[in-house]
Amino acid sequence: MATTSEDRIRGELTENVVKIKRCAAVVKGGRRFSFAAMVVVGDTAGKVGWGYGKANEVPPSVEKARKEAMRSMVEVPLEEETIPHIAHGHFGAAHVVLVPASQGTGVIAGAAVRAVCEAAGIHNILTKSFGSNNPVSLVKATFAAFQSLRPRVEVERMRGVTLS
Repeated sequence: MATTSEDRIRGELTENVVKIKRCAAVVKGGRRFSFAAMVVVGDTAGKVGWGYGKANEVPPSVEKARKEAMRSMVEVPLEEETIPHIAHGHFGAAHVVLVPASQGTGVIAGAAVRAVCEAAGIHNILTKSFGSNNPVSLVKATFAAFQSLRPRVEVERMRGVTLS
């Protein structure tokens, strides 16, 4: 339904509500509404997670999603406020391409991918999404791209070379 972008600092974690969906079930007395929330949580230093929560009211669904996001945090290799190399991520019909950018570029991304990148602490990145524009699928595709990232040291070790 409505796309909100609330940023809240909880301790040292940044919480960003990416999407709140309203669902209606038709019952004898009318419509019964329930809500689903997609939340991204990050420490702005390379750790980020996402969660999806459902409840009959908005605040409990956001809280459930936040707790799930904190449990599912992953490490993102950063290199001077950007990512070490180009990454592609797929989830369903969504395809996301993440490209490292030079200092001062900023976060060039749509709302869903921007929320994930900012929560992870990435300050310079170029992104492009293809296919689905569903925020839930885009967040999951961004995390798939993060899973394919390798730090420079690990790539050098795997290849047996020293990159400058």
